Amino acid sequence: MINQEQYKIIENCVMKDYKNTAGIVVMKKGQLMLEQYFNDCDAESMVHVYSVTKSIVSILIGIALDQGFIKSIDQKVLDFFPEYVIKRGEKLIQQITLRDLLIMQAPFKYRIPPYLKYFKSDDWLQFTLDLLGGRKPVKTFNYTPLIGPDIFTGILRRASGQTVLEFAREYLFEPLGINVEKSIYFNSKEEQMAFNKAKDINGWAADLTGLNAGGWGLTLSALDMAKIGQLYLDNGLWESKQIVSEQWVKMSTKRQNFWEQEKLAYGYLWWVIDEEKHSAAAVGDGGNVIYYNAEHDLVIAITSLFVPRGKDRLAFIKNTIEPLFIG
Repeated sequence: MINQEQYKIIENCVMKDYKNTAGIVVMKKGQLMLEQYFNDCDAESMVHVYSVTKSIVSILIGIALDQGFIKSIDQKVLDFFPEYVIKRGEKLIQQITLRDLLIMQAPFKYRIPPYLKYFKSDDWLQFTLDLLGGRKPVKTFNYTPLIGPDIFTGILRRASGQTVLEFAREYLFEPLGINVEKSIYFNSKEEQMAFNKAKDINGWAADLTGLNAGGWGLTLSALDMAKIGQLYLDNGLWESKQIVSEQWVKMSTKRQNFWEQEKLAYGYLWWVIDEEKHSAAAVGDGGNVIYYNAEHDLVIAITSLFVPRGKDRLAFIKNTIEPLFIG
């Protein structure tokens, strides 16, 4: 465990620059080194972790491959939705693969993401498929934070015959001791805004068809997040059981694409921090992060209450938290 002086360094940094932090958990060599909470949160507090959801979905895709529900990430997206009616003149959508979506190079038919229409839609999968494609293929990085990942949860539901939450519980959450209670449905904008700010809602957002969101909507505790980080640090192994294949962990945290604008490498819905050190992160809006560094056998998880334009927690981790545990 860290000493009081190190504890105060982290606390002071939170109070100065990261005031919306809910919880910080640090694991080293599989042992709990730090568990610290803020803003009236505790170990039971569940917060909306935003795009960290995408990295969880990546794990589920890996498990679906391991279990034989999906044959290959080079399968075409529309292989899973043969009933989808392709609009006249559209050809590109027929060529898009799971790999294109995983590495964020799939094209979409919009310049400005139509978020308001998305949230008002009763069927997020249909809405997203209708925007997939266009006339110009994208071969570079094309980050789609919300409109896109629901295709993966649609594929998981179709391929497994289970709801995504049921699939996640059976193959990931329950083996790790993570409790996600229910699918959450919103009847108004106000309900969704309350969900974004809550500390005690346990579940995973879903549309009116029962499809859990692929790019957002999951609530987790800081300890839950640390478990996911430990799973990936240990190459998919948890308590002597292979939850997801080592190959998938390595491929999903290997550079598969690169965002030139931000100078960030991307794997399969995971951010690649340092490929040589086997260090990667799941990053969600507002300051939610799962970070692990295999070279130092270190996992750092941070949950945060949403604020617009929350400060970068990776900088906080790299500059303040990590140095306290690798010296």
